[in-house]
Amino acid sequence: MNLHTINPGLFKLDGGAMFGVVPRSMWQKLNPPDANNMCTWALRCLLIEDGSRLLLIDTGIGDKQDEKFRSHFYLHGAATLESELQKAGFTAADITDVLLTHLHFDHCGGAVRRTPDGKLETAFPNATYWSNEAHWNWAVQPNPREKASFLKENILPVQESGQLKFIDPASGLPADLSPLREIIYADGHTEKLMAPVLQYKGRTLAFLSDLLPSAAHVPLPYVMSYDMRPLVTMAEKEVVLRRAADENWVLVLQHDPAHECCTVQHTEKGIRVAETFGLADL
Repeated sequence: MNLHTINPGLFKLDGGAMFGVVPRSMWQKLNPPDANNMCTWALRCLLIEDGSRLLLIDTGIGDKQDEKFRSHFYLHGAATLESELQKAGFTAADITDVLLTHLHFDHCGGAVRRTPDGKLETAFPNATYWSNEAHWNWAVQPNPREKASFLKENILPVQESGQLKFIDPASGLPADLSPLREIIYADGHTEKLMAPVLQYKGRTLAFLSDLLPSAAHVPLPYVMSYDMRPLVTMAEKEVVLRRAADENWVLVLQHDPAHECCTVQHTEKGIRVAETFGLADL
């Protein structure tokens, strides 16, 4: 098995929204904001190469949105999803499976592209797209608070393509997702977010998506204001981080602009970051 981090650019979000009730005087040391209180974040995805399977976890924002949308999130950086796949030695047509941790635009936008004549189509023509039914229904019938994160142009073309399949949490993992050991389901950030776990070089590696967006979010109170159920996030995060500390997991950090991975450890102040490093350093 080979793993590749895919880094399709950077974007900005409000620092207060990203750190919730934590005061700016504390979080600004972890991710310094600009004059507009905006912090830079990564759009990191994970590509798993395992025999005949080429599994992409999340797809970033993509490039089909208009300039007004892009200006809200200060998208920057020269890298794209396509260029990052090429750097790893692949094209979109090579991808066999796309697992979307959830359907917020910064995680699934690259799953659909706009053709030169303006039509929307799936960006990975030979791939099966994986979600779960509870989250899919949550996304296509969104609540008012979360509606701005679920964009129909990112979601409906996947269903219309016939490439969509649902993972049933009660039935275990489908054979096509054999590179994965398990999926952790979390309901704090959004309904039934999926965080895949796998074995790599003798270590357990977890891609926790927005359950743990960065190393700065390891302390339990550091929970985003974007989370639908922040107290649930805290409880879910504590369970996962205890497992990660006890079993020395490697955590891939999807939105951390400085660190690809970290490990965590038990301390007198609770669970804290032990080490940060790149995936290639394993």
